[in-house]
Amino acid sequence: MIDTHAHLDSCATSPSEVIAQARAAGVTEIVTIGSGIESCRESIGIAEQHEGVRCALGIHPHQAADVSDGDLAALTELLAHPLAVAVGETGFDFYRDHAPPSVQKEAFRAQIELARELDKPLVVHSRSADDSTLALLSQYGDTVTVILHCISSERLAQATVDHGYYGSFAGNVSFPKAEELRRAARIVPADRLLAETDAPYLAPQPVRGKPNEPRNVTHVYDALAAARGEAVETCSSAIDANARRVFSL
Repeated sequence: MIDTHAHLDSCATSPSEVIAQARAAGVTEIVTIGSGIESCRESIGIAEQHEGVRCALGIHPHQAADVSDGDLAALTELLAHPLAVAVGETGFDFYRDHAPPSVQKEAFRAQIELARELDKPLVVHSRSADDSTLALLSQYGDTVTVILHCISSERLAQATVDHGYYGSFAGNVSFPKAEELRRAARIVPADRLLAETDAPYLAPQPVRGKPNEPRNVTHVYDALAAARGEAVETCSSAIDANARRVFSL
């Protein structure tokens, strides 16, 4: 199993302990997320010390108000690291609104351009921003490989069908009231489906209320298989193949 989105630099226990527990649970590979320049540097350091860990490096929309040309130059340099497999997460978050929409758009567009220039997949955060997210991404057609992280709506799921994006689901797909997420999970084609924890956030239902960890991605796999009416083995094989393909693992 593969956790395609975890913040190892923010987990409650040390990265070494978190990774060891994930391996014991059958999680073979993790994509850790750098959110901001210092976090990106920390993520690279974690990946360098632990086999089976890669990085996605970007500037989160919450941080967009503080982005400078120097930050984008630093991000470009960090993305040249051989363990950096994706750009992001970047995108829009109109739920928290930590930065004005126009500023978020500027940072998002810059990172889309960077992903296209470097030929790396783009990890997209979209919260309460379906229209704006899809409108901006549509301007780039199929020139960027898009991963919609922590899908939150059926409309975003439909974009995996309409535009060939990858759709990733986190632990909230297992919440009892998350019927829309389970409908969304049924929309995503088998060759575009991904699973993540977003650790230390969004712990799945069996461990809900506790800090999340990559080892809990097993529960996300189970929830996705149940939602799609598939055998766990069938669903897991597809998710792992997709993760290896899109992240070049």
